[in-house]
Order: sequence, then C-alpha cells, then structure tokens
Amino acid sequence: MAKKKKTEETVKKVQDPNVEGLHAEVVEQAICDTLELNYMPYAMSVIVSRAIPEIDGFKPSHRKLLYTMYKMGLLTGARTKSANIVGQTMKLNPHGDAAIYETMVRLSRGNGALLHPFVDSKGNFGKVYSRDMAYAAPRYTEAKLDAICAELFRDIDLDTVDMVDNYDGTLKEPTLLPTTYPNVLVSNNTGIAVGMASNICGFNLREVCNTAIAWIRDPDCDLLQTLPAPDFPTGGEILYDPLEMMEIYKTGRGSFKVRARWRYLKEGNLIEIYELPYTASTEAVIDKVAELIKAGKIREINDMRDETDLSGLKLTIDLKRGADPEKLMQKLFRLTPLQDSFPCNFNLLIAGMPRVLGVREIIEEWTAWRTQCVRRRVYFQLQKKKDKLHLLKGLGRILLDIDKAIRIIRETESDAEVIPNLMIGFGIDEIQANFVAEIKLRNINKEYILKRLDETDALEKEIDELEKTLNSDNRIRALIVKELQTVAEKYGCERKTGMIYDHETILQEEPDDEPDYPVTVFVSQEGYFKKITPQSLRMSGEQKFKEGDSLCFSQQATNKSELLVFTNRCQVYKTRCSEFEDGKASQLGDYLPQKLKMEEGETVLQVCLPGDYQGFVLFAYENGKVAKIDLSAYNTKSNRKKLTGAYSDKSPVKGILLLQQETQVALYSTEGRALIFSTAQLTPKTTRASQGVAVMSLKRKSVVRKAVLLQDTAIVNESRYRTRSLPAAGALLKDEDLEEKQISLDV
Repeated sequence: MAKKKKTEETVKKVQDPNVEGLHAEVVEQAICDTLELNYMPYAMSVIVSRAIPEIDGFKPSHRKLLYTMYKMGLLTGARTKSANIVGQTMKLNPHGDAAIYETMVRLSRGNGALLHPFVDSKGNFGKVYSRDMAYAAPRYTEAKLDAICAELFRDIDLDTVDMVDNYDGTLKEPTLLPTTYPNVLVSNNTGIAVGMASNICGFNLREVCNTAIAWIRDPDCDLLQTLPAPDFPTGGEILYDPLEMMEIYKTGRGSFKVRARWRYLKEGNLIEIYELPYTASTEAVIDKVAELIKAGKIREINDMRDETDLSGLKLTIDLKRGADPEKLMQKLFRLTPLQDSFPCNFNLLIAGMPRVLGVREIIEEWTAWRTQCVRRRVYFQLQKKKDKLHLLKGLGRILLDIDKAIRIIRETESDAEVIPNLMIGFGIDEIQANFVAEIKLRNINKEYILKRLDETDALEKEIDELEKTLNSDNRIRALIVKELQTVAEKYGCERKTGMIYDHETILQEEPDDEPDYPVTVFVSQEGYFKKITPQSLRMSGEQKFKEGDSLCFSQQATNKSELLVFTNRCQVYKTRCSEFEDGKASQLGDYLPQKLKMEEGETVLQVCLPGDYQGFVLFAYENGKVAKIDLSAYNTKSNRKKLTGAYSDKSPVKGILLLQQETQVALYSTEGRALIFSTAQLTPKTTRASQGVAVMSLKRKSVVRKAVLLQDTAIVNESRYRTRSLPAAGALLKDEDLEEKQISLDV
C-alpha cells in the first residue's frame, strides 16, 4: 500500500501593522487538512452531541434540563422560578441562559408544542401556533416537572443507564433517560446538523404503547392497525393515504398533508378556524390571505382577524353575502398554509451513529434498549438482595448464641479487635461482623430474632424469582409489556388530529371556482396575449398592436381554457385564460415572456389551446424531420407551470401545429420546393423529445423553412407536390402556387 503523504505546513512571518518591528507567524495549511482537522470534529460534535435525538427521544439539551429539574426535586415539589432552573442547568449544559430557556419553553405545557409536555409551566410561555407571540422572561415564569416525567426517571437510581461526568467533572449525568415507553415516537423532534437533519412527527401515546406491545408479541404485526397515523398537539386533520403512510413507516422518509379544522356559523355569516396544521402559524395564514385579497385572487372575504384568547385558537373570517364557505375553504387550503405537508425524516442516533429508521425498526431498537435497561435494573435489585441476605445469614449465626457474642465483645480489650474476634468466633466475614456489631442492645430479643429469620426466607424466594427473570427473555419482555400497559392507561388520551380518507375529501388540485364564460384570445407575432369577452369584442374597433407587430392567430375559448406556450428553449409553459385579466382591443395585452416569468432571451414560438388533450402536436424541424407527439404527453396531474424537454433540440423547429384530427400539411424548403403529406402517414409518439421521422429529403445546404396546413396555403396544383412514400424531395413551386393566404391556426 502506498503511504499517505502528510501535507507540510508552511510558516510565514508577516509584519504587524500595529506594532513597529513586530512580526506575527501565519501557518499555511492545505484546505483538505483544515477540513479534516478543524471542521470534521465540529461537524461530528453537532451531529452526536447537539442536533440528532437518541433512542430515548431526547437531545442532550433536553436531557440535561430535565435531569437537573429531577435532581432539584421538581418532580414532586412545588414550582420554582424558571431563572433558578436555567441557572442550575448550566452546571450540566455550558450554554447561555437564552438557549436553555428556549429548550424549556418548547417542553412546557403552556407552549403546546408537545402532545405530552414534560414541564408543568405557569406564566406566558408563548404558543407553538404563533410566530410573533413572545414568551415571558425566565424571572417571571415558574415551572416544575410534569407527572409523566415519573416514567422518564423511573429506576434511574437502579443503575439502568450509564452515568458520566459533566463537562468539568464535578457532577454525574445520565447518557440516556430510561423511559418506560417509546418517547422517541411520542414527542415531536426536529434537528438540523451538519450535512444531515432529523424531523420526527409525534404519535398518540396510547397508540404507540399498544403498537409496541403488539410488536413484542408479534414482530410481523400490521402497524397501521394500532398506529394509523401521526398525532399533533395542534390538532388539524390528516389527508390520509394508507399506502403513503405505510411507505413512511417502512423507510422513515416521506410526507403527508395536514389541514386546519373550521366551522361555519350561519348567524354571523362567518368561518371560524380553530385548529391549524402543526407547521403553520396564525400570522403566516393572515398574511397570506391578505396578500391573496390584495392580488384579487380571493373576493369572498370582507375581513379576517385573530380572535385567539384564553379559550384557545380562533381565526375568524367574515364572508361577503352569497359566498360559498365550502368552496372558499377549498381555495384557502390550496393557496395558504391552512393546508401544509409535514416532511418526515426519522433520523436517530443509534449507538452513536446516525441512522434513518422506519417505525418498525425504531420500536425494535427501543425494545432492545429497554430490555437492557430492565435487565440492568433486575440485576441491580438482585445484587442488593443478595447483599442483604448475606448480612442476615451472618446475623442468623450470631443470634443462635447471643451469649457467646456478648461474651466475645465484653472480653475484647480494644475496639479494633471486636470485628476480628467476632469473625473468628462465628466463622463470618468482615461485612457480616460489622453489621452484627452495629446492632442495638435493645434488638437482642426473641421477637427480633424471629423476624430476621422470616425475612431471610422471603429474601431467598425473591432472589430465586429475580434470577429466573434475569435468565428469561420472556419474563423481561412481560415486564416491559406490563409497564407499557400501565403508561397507556394512566397517561393515554384520545387523538387530537383527525383523519380524512381520500373518498371523504373534496379538495381538488385544479381550481374549480373560477368563473367560466366565453372569450376570444388573440396572440401577436411578438408574444402579446389578449383575452376579450364577446360583449367587449362587439363594442371594440380595430385590434391594436405594437409597431411592427401583427396578429399571429385568434381563437374562441372559455375563461377556464388551458394554454400551452411553446418557446425557443424547448420548453412549454402551462397556464389558463383565467390567469389573465379581461382586456380590450385597444390594449396591447400581456407580454407572455414577462407574465410567465420566462428565462432571459426566451421567446414565444407558438400558443395552443389543448382543450381535453385529445389530438396531437406536429413539430417540423429544419433537417426535414417531422415529429407527431400525442397531446396527452403534455397533460400533467399536478399543477406544473413549466415542462422542460417539450420537443427535440437536435434541430431547430420551423413549425408547431396543434391538430385535433388527421389532415394534410405542406413543407417548404429554402431551395423553393414544397411537399404535401398526410399526418396519417406518421406514427404518433408519447415521448415529447422524440426526433421524429424523415419526411422531406433535402439537398446540401437546403433546410425546411416552414410548415403550414394545406388549407392555409395558395397551392393550386396539389397533386404535383404529393407523394405516396416518405421521405420525398417534393417539387419546385410554380408561380401560381407561390401566393400565400393569411395564416391562421384555428382548429
């Protein structure tokens, strides 16, 4: 193997401009070495020690805060000032007070960011659904641990988890918290590290516990039966797709849609929105609605205001007379954060390594970890009972001959010889002798002796049971199941987030509430677009165009008609007539490259009205090839505004014709030839970028200059230019066939 070269560091002396005669040393280092030596440790620290949660569901900042509160006695004691908690936490978490307090805010009941908060708060802790509502300073608020934290710290003093030194070695802190339920799936958690991130949605506590129990009993169980979907503290409704959810459960990645809940109050003709998606805020919703009203895209709203109070969230919308609340909400779901997608990325630290896990894998990892915790607890209890039994057995030997023990102690001259003499006299070890020597004189009676002997028998039975448990995986798992059942019964609650199945929602991808009426569209050669109603058209005079511009084509349509705008960059832009304001003949119209936000230098080649996408588009290229593309290739289910690769880029396009049925087309070349062919001679393609087939044979330095529908040409001798087979060269144009008609693309 070749030895790895070590980059040499170069030391330079640079004059310090502030001090005369003083030079500073500057070390030059290769960038790859800088990344490896300086940046990589930082990146690993962020990933392992800051941003990514572990199997207990906590990041280090959460764990340090909660453990500090536990050691302060705030699990059973009264609340204390948040500032006091923040200050104590700094002994474990060497960060600023603001960062620690923000962590507490998110874990608090008052903020509402978690289904099961860990901090019982008093005072203003802000709200998760508000972007601008600031939480009060820590000197004003109070906090203690919530009751559910008893499940986080249960058995933590029984050696269930490893304890390590804090940053200065003065205190001990746990590496993980021995949670008795899969908190990693119950609590929402988001983290952004270096080069990776984590975004875990919360699930209902009772459903998670039942799912963990079902998995322990059968690892191949159907997760959707017990864990149908995530649950959020802000409520809302999930647009539920079982296949989509199963994919998230399987891979740990994906997204699902969540929308707000609302009700219509007929008395005041208003809508009340009382639950938002977890990712939305009231301010963002109001700002977006105001923007839509200003742009004229929403005309049904008189006023919208935030009426949130102590009873909870409430956004009120005053409707105009005659407005349909159902249709308005569908539009708001489509255009505002009232409906949003929640992206899932179940990235966890497992044994110090980041891994993206599915739900089944998370439950498997948690069960394995929890099994280890319970096993350590049982072993700890077993050792304690064995130690106690050892002492009692030594006591039992002495209690059989109390007089002998008293005589040994009385006849011993020095205090230091009492223990050795007891050890020799009764054959016990030093620990047992010390225990016996500390017994009070009043306890040397018959009742005390009998109780100790009975306790010895009970201890032996308990030790036997603990040893059986320690050696049995089934017993360990039974303990875990029992704890999960207890947690589900004690802390479980009903789902807050509802589920709407596909057949129950009327939400549509395409806008269906725009008014529809007949219009006539006009497109100029330079790409100006007008949409004129029949009434306005009857009252108008001559169409106005920019100097040097002229009409390309006009066609009757409706306000909801779709438009396909082909450009010189092999792209097609999709839009609707409703996106343009009604115009007049005296106006220039909308400039399509600007309206559709085309790229710099991009120009319009052709505008088509595809209707129901039946038919085909004909592309005639400069090299004599013609492509017949099925119009359905441009029909997309999603609201895509631009399609790249609209046609082949192998040769410049010289004609784009939208045809609903087979017809005849004339090709003209630069050498004065024309060729008439039937589109039925070409096979339609579904691939938009197809290069087509050769139709016109061209001589050297000759190219196709245009393609025109036969009905729009001045050709009289049609048979002269027809051919039975393709490709063909066509025929030279006669004088009587040279005159051209006004080109129109009406179909």
